[in-house]
Amino acid sequence: MKLKHTALWAILLAGSFNCTQAENWSAWRGPRGDGTSLEPNAPTQWSDTRNVVWKTAIPGGGHSSAIVWDDRVFTTTAFPEKLERALVCLDRKTGKILWQRTVLTAPLEKKHPENSYASGTPATDGERVYAVFLDGEQVAVAAYDFTGQQLWLARPGEFQNEHGFSSSPVLYEDKVIVSAQGKKGNFLVALDRNDGRTIWKTPLDNPSNSFGQPLARTLAGRPQLILCGDQAVTSFSPKDGRRLWFAENQSSDFVITPVVSEKTGLLFVSSSWPKKELQAIQPDGEGNITQTKIVWKSQAGAPYVPSPVAVGDYFLTVSDAGSEIYCFDAAGGKIQWHEKFGHTHASPVVAGGLVYFLNDEGVTRIIKPGETYELVATNELGEKCFASPALSAGQIFLRGETHLYCIGQAKK
Repeated sequence: MKLKHTALWAILLAGSFNCTQAENWSAWRGPRGDGTSLEPNAPTQWSDTRNVVWKTAIPGGGHSSAIVWDDRVFTTTAFPEKLERALVCLDRKTGKILWQRTVLTAPLEKKHPENSYASGTPATDGERVYAVFLDGEQVAVAAYDFTGQQLWLARPGEFQNEHGFSSSPVLYEDKVIVSAQGKKGNFLVALDRNDGRTIWKTPLDNPSNSFGQPLARTLAGRPQLILCGDQAVTSFSPKDGRRLWFAENQSSDFVITPVVSEKTGLLFVSSSWPKKELQAIQPDGEGNITQTKIVWKSQAGAPYVPSPVAVGDYFLTVSDAGSEIYCFDAAGGKIQWHEKFGHTHASPVVAGGLVYFLNDEGVTRIIKPGETYELVATNELGEKCFASPALSAGQIFLRGETHLYCIGQAKK
């Protein structure tokens, strides 16, 4: 069973799992780390009462998104008054909380008002669940089994960032990969999934306030780990952490997770501060590719927090300026259209060729990408949302300010 789960995870990360069966949403941004789902029949109509399979109040608070594996749903939460950070497991069928475990008790870190003390989304390989929090000035990575028993807790390095902490683990082969980009402690590390020991650790030279997670994919015929931050977009080898190539960037801070266009083979990234700029990169270079592999750039449509998506011929973002949805031609960067949407922290997801955008007010717009704006549906949850949607087996999991919702076929 262990080999079966490990093999499946490696296939999903490589992006070659192309059948139409139901998928687990196993980590931040889903099974491929890019917000895409292979689900053919995701819900398109709901409200706070319509097509709600269940609605569960999540104790504590946090911006962590949900992940789903078979009959289990996981998320993280925090109890600031008790200085606790916790991992929560729910029954997928009923929404009942099966267990809640305090991962650590530690002083509250300084953070931005829009951040939380439980912003990192956990990840699972079907046997263990991995969560990352900040323990004082130490990054803490924990592994639990599905019964809620802690298997190990590792502290791979120091971290300090004036905006707080948010790191979601990335699973690749036998590794748990964690990025920590702050003014104190600035590194990328790979831990052994079995026992938490450090396999490799790569220091990042330029301290920044960056929160984007790496993207682990096979690109241009080789495994790559793409990380935005450190005043650059950098490709690392997931095997040993060595740098493969980098594109210099004048901005120090990045928040998004990169995505790849399967149609064009381009890698899409965006800086967040002080300059917001989208870039499309050919990921087949070596060394410094700043002058040779950047295909197109755009300051229009550049996001601050929400990660983008790529689907077919198109690339879509939620811009920081004006809080608008932008649709680009992925190959050349031409803006097809842009529409007002509202302030947004959640990252969009893709299912059935449609893109699901969720704003801070809990309003979801479902859009069919194309040369012109085509709105398929608008759904209001009636609760503020900072977390990103999760899709699995014909259901959508939305975490609001106080509740986790399972949206699906209405019960008859």
